[in-house]
Amino acid sequence: MKLIKAMATVAGLTGISRIFGFIRDVVTAALMGAGPVADAFFVALKLPNLFRRITAEGAFSVSFVPIYAEKLKKEGDISADAFAGNAFAMMLLFLVPFTLLAMLAMPWVIYAIAPGFHDGEVRYDLAVELSRITFPYLLLMSLTSLLGGVMNAHDRFAPYAAAPIFFNLCMMIGIVVFTPVLETPGHALAWGVFAAGVVQLIWMFACMRRANISFNLRLPRFDADIKRLFILMGPGILGAGVVHINLFADLIIASWLPAGSISYLYYADRLNQLPLGMVGIAVGTALLPMLSKALAGGEKTEAHMLFNRALEISLLLALPAAVALIVAAEPIIKVLFERGEFNATNTDMTAKVLMGYALGLPAYIAIKVFSTAFWSRQDTMTPVKIAIFCTLLNIALALLLIGWLGVAGIALATGIAGWVQFILMKRGLKDMETAQFDDRLKQFLPRVVLSALVMGGVLFGVNHVVAPMYDMSSLHKLCALGVLVGSGFVSYILSVALSGALNIHDIQRYLVKKK
Repeated sequence: MKLIKAMATVAGLTGISRIFGFIRDVVTAALMGAGPVADAFFVALKLPNLFRRITAEGAFSVSFVPIYAEKLKKEGDISADAFAGNAFAMMLLFLVPFTLLAMLAMPWVIYAIAPGFHDGEVRYDLAVELSRITFPYLLLMSLTSLLGGVMNAHDRFAPYAAAPIFFNLCMMIGIVVFTPVLETPGHALAWGVFAAGVVQLIWMFACMRRANISFNLRLPRFDADIKRLFILMGPGILGAGVVHINLFADLIIASWLPAGSISYLYYADRLNQLPLGMVGIAVGTALLPMLSKALAGGEKTEAHMLFNRALEISLLLALPAAVALIVAAEPIIKVLFERGEFNATNTDMTAKVLMGYALGLPAYIAIKVFSTAFWSRQDTMTPVKIAIFCTLLNIALALLLIGWLGVAGIALATGIAGWVQFILMKRGLKDMETAQFDDRLKQFLPRVVLSALVMGGVLFGVNHVVAPMYDMSSLHKLCALGVLVGSGFVSYILSVALSGALNIHDIQRYLVKKK
């Protein structure tokens, strides 16, 4: 299989999901705005997602996939399937009681993660109620992620990449259909989150059955393989937890700021997550099993090629995305969200937050590639040490910058910390031969940076010309944004071609995975 084909599959389906997500966010912004109900729901949404990313897509996934892929390579399907079945049972054993306890303790949990919410306040009471509805999503999505890891190791990337589409569909159906009959739009969205977890798990079981990939669910056994999994997960949990402490540090700090601050962070992050999700998730999902198999088979040349081409493609897409989100933040927010309860003040604040997040976008996407290199050789400790330092730096910078920039200072701190983490992780890979930059990548980097800057200049000029159209009708706004996006796309493609940064024949040759 070609790496580019796997990445394109994941990125394409993730892109479809993000489009549905944007439609959902547009409807959410119009019906719920950026007030107390929105703040409460976004807290309720972040809570299960934090633990899901730590246990499922964080420590568990990056520890499980290399072991499972190694078993497939060396021991065959039967041994790998037995390991997967035991891991599934162990996940149930730990996450079912954890989910129930968290739901019971939710009033105290909300005090911990949003100390600016006060008992008796609308935001606090709603956050407790909505979090109890959304928290089971942690269990459901963790099981879904395990099944996704199994499918990815078999080079079947589409089913798990398509799963988030159901998440967005369920939430859209929830807010459109059930808002009129439930207490608030937040309640409708919360039940949509719960339903999405159920639908995604059923979807993955159905896809595995269709692909004739199965495992035998059994009583959990703490055998040598599970012990090895837990040993790898230990630093992984700490590392993923530290990384996502950043998110909750942002939440805690924002909870002390004026109402709506949490919502500004959410809406800006949703836009930032479009390229981060499409490119970052695609490269991590496709690269990890391939790189793990290459290293397990002693194929160092193959591993070196995979690492460099993944980084090349990531930066080719991430750099222009970052420049575009910085230069055109305000018109993008204005056209997509400014209607109904979402007003011009909300647009201005969200745009400033988006610019801070976008600054670190290329760094965070490159970090996905660096992290995959560490995980593929089953080194989960080095990224942890780096993550701890960068988290502390991020929190300190956020506390410093909010005094000057308000909520936008939180996002700027995240962007700066991302580049510090980029530098430290690159230095951490200096002794890994297969993770060194090759000559092609070294020639590529300055050319693609120049191309992104040229595109930024074009966007700045075009945005100045079409600016009056943003105060006209919705059709005029859409046309103005379309002209802006089109000019950026064309100018970047031309700059890349003229600079020689992209050579399609070389990419086709390098990205073919040797049989």
